[in-house]
Amino acid sequence: QETRSNEESTDESEEDESEEEPKLKYERLSNGMTEILQKDAASCMTVHEKFLALGTHYGKVYLLDVQGNITQKFDVSPVKINQISLDESGEHMGVCSEDGKVQVFGLYSAEEFHETFDCPIKIVAVHPHFVRSHFKQFVTGGKKLLLYERSWMNRWKPSVLHEGEGNIRNIKWRGHLIAWANNMGVKILDMISKQRITNVPRDDISLRPDMYPCSLCWKDNLTLIIGWGNSVKICSVKERHASEIRDLPNRYVEIVFQFDTEFYISGLAPICDQLVILSYVKEISEKTEVECCARPRLDIVQPLPESCEEISSDALTVRGFQENECRDYHLEYSEGESLFYIISPRDVVVAKERDQDDHIDWLLEKKKYEEALMAAEISQKTIKKHKILDIGLAYINHLVEKGEYDLAARKCQKILGKNTELWEFEVYKFKEIGQLKAISRYLPRRDPVLKPLIYEMVLHEFLESDYEGFATLIKEWPGDLYNNTIIVQAVVDHLKKDPQNRTLLQTLAELYTYDQRYGRALEIYLTLRHKDVFQLIHKHNLFSSIRDKIVLLMDFDSEKAVDMLLDNEDKISIDRVVEELENRPELQHVYLHKLFKRDHHKGQRYHEKQISLYAEYDRPNLLPFLRDSTHCPLEKALEICQQRNFVEETVYLLSRMGNSRSALKMIMEELQDVDKAIEFAKEQDDGELWEDLILYSIDKPPFITGLLNNIGTHVDPILLIHRIKEGMEIPNLRDSLVKILQDYNLQILLREGCKKILVADSLSLLKKMHRTQMKGVLVDEENICESCLSPILPSDASKSFNVVVFHCRHMFHKECLPVPNTVSSVQFCNICSAKHRGPGSAILEMKK
Repeated sequence: QETRSNEESTDESEEDESEEEPKLKYERLSNGMTEILQKDAASCMTVHEKFLALGTHYGKVYLLDVQGNITQKFDVSPVKINQISLDESGEHMGVCSEDGKVQVFGLYSAEEFHETFDCPIKIVAVHPHFVRSHFKQFVTGGKKLLLYERSWMNRWKPSVLHEGEGNIRNIKWRGHLIAWANNMGVKILDMISKQRITNVPRDDISLRPDMYPCSLCWKDNLTLIIGWGNSVKICSVKERHASEIRDLPNRYVEIVFQFDTEFYISGLAPICDQLVILSYVKEISEKTEVECCARPRLDIVQPLPESCEEISSDALTVRGFQENECRDYHLEYSEGESLFYIISPRDVVVAKERDQDDHIDWLLEKKKYEEALMAAEISQKTIKKHKILDIGLAYINHLVEKGEYDLAARKCQKILGKNTELWEFEVYKFKEIGQLKAISRYLPRRDPVLKPLIYEMVLHEFLESDYEGFATLIKEWPGDLYNNTIIVQAVVDHLKKDPQNRTLLQTLAELYTYDQRYGRALEIYLTLRHKDVFQLIHKHNLFSSIRDKIVLLMDFDSEKAVDMLLDNEDKISIDRVVEELENRPELQHVYLHKLFKRDHHKGQRYHEKQISLYAEYDRPNLLPFLRDSTHCPLEKALEICQQRNFVEETVYLLSRMGNSRSALKMIMEELQDVDKAIEFAKEQDDGELWEDLILYSIDKPPFITGLLNNIGTHVDPILLIHRIKEGMEIPNLRDSLVKILQDYNLQILLREGCKKILVADSLSLLKKMHRTQMKGVLVDEENICESCLSPILPSDASKSFNVVVFHCRHMFHKECLPVPNTVSSVQFCNICSAKHRGPGSAILEMKK
């Protein structure tokens, strides 16, 4: 009794400790089933989609619902029920027992058949469509395979289908095919042709067929699964080609899969393209070292042509498994719901395919919360047992327990969503464990918004321990999330302890900005020389506040300051800026220089001042300024440049003032640069300057060389060559002369080329003009005489008339034109010749 009690408390199945998830879940069939098996033992069971039929060792047949509740009971025999068979409708039942009795009767009708044989009947199978009148057939298996058919007089007529190969222990009827197993093997009969179409011999003849019976299962109307001993065969029934029939059956069987298992087979069933196999297991006891019965196994395997792949394997703790044999176990299944029933004498266990809820349960059990949450989100419409929020909260708690605070806080965003109560609860929980900083980055800032107290609590936490983190939150969080006055006061209190802390000062400036106290914020930014000062001024139009702070802004970043001041001249005038920078001429120059670059005329009143500023701080830009400015006094500029000995600037000013000779002299004497002197002479294009340049260079051989190389296109080189003294050595004279000749040849070639192009273009245009003028001109009623302004064509077309049309398209009556002079008979258009006489105005006369 104690052993039995321990068995009942055992779980339905014990899964491996590995990480692989089981494919099936198990539960005992209880309620009425428990009552039955406490007094009796199960011998067989058949499953219909609507109910279960259980046969016992005491000859009883029970009908139960799928929860195990008894709905009907039949006292069939005083001895063991061997088999129960149901038709597809579930309205007719066939029962056979160990004492040779066979009964076939209607569950909802008075229809009944009784027969008693002189030997135990191990199996009975009714026609799948027994409910139909023309399919009133069933078969029994003892020593013979007998087919019973009801005749037209309601009599049952038996006929022998097979005999002589020992007891028939299993029959499965599907459609028009009957499969049965006897001591020799498995046969299949085609009920249409009444022909036996195959014989599949059993492999291991050493096993007693009564102790290790054959298991048969139809996967579909043409696929039979055979399990016997430790061998599995999957057979396919196929149609024979007409050319091969002759005396053979119309159908034949092909074994498509065949493999061996590790244990003895007690039952099998299909699941999709895989197999569920119930196995009987023996093992050596560790204590007694004697072979004993172990827990049966339920395996899911993937058949392969000559082997199989194990998908899952579960050991089942059924009641009394230590006393059971292979023949005591049966496997039945419900096709529609993928339910598998494991039947043993003292227990019935139901195996179901695991659904998404079971999958999530397993993931949670293995603490795989991330995968469980993902699975729940994907299947949120189908799961019934779990809620996404509950899984998410468990995941957050798990991460907190593991110390992964940042990940836990990050998951709050996704899991808590817009639930403010849960957010606030989690924030307080993080506060209790001292991890407010971890959740601060993930707090919602818009939709939803939490209570201001929550954000203030987080800010105070950072202010006490992490100024940088505090500053980051102030930048990232909108100012309306918390009470700005409270936070400002807290920062001011901390600055009393550390008044020079740049981080706190900058943060205080940002808080003042949120609070629209821009003046205070600007003071702090200028003190800190912070880059955001310009953005603050622009954004909040603080130009009136910086009128006396221009020098500070220029010292901080002169480029940005000048750009800002020039962009906002209407708010801070040029005069005001120049006045503020009076004591800082270097900054004054930067401002005026940029002003001049933008507009040469806006700061014209300061151009005289700028001459000195450029001379002092930016000489490279002095000459460009003098060239571009039309408002600077040249005398003043010349005086400053001569004082500072700025030769290039002085040369430019002298030439601009009309004193080109002095400028050239300065180039030759001060710079002694013949190339620049030649360039200057070219710019001025003055013959007297060229004469001065030649006179100055005539006694300086290097200058002569430079002139020879560059003068050819501006002055006749002969003028220079004639003045060279006899015997003077001139460097590279030969090369210079060669270059003069080459330049001359080049000029000649260019002139000839231009002439050819000009002639060709003129000829082409002349031809084009000639073609154009030779084209006809349309004259119709709309045209008028340009002289008398009447229609050019007469109203009476029968009269002769003369019209003169010029190439310029002006038209006249011939009598309206003046008589040409006697010198030239060519007539010209009166209108065009009044303006100018040229091509296109000659006459083109039309006569009719």
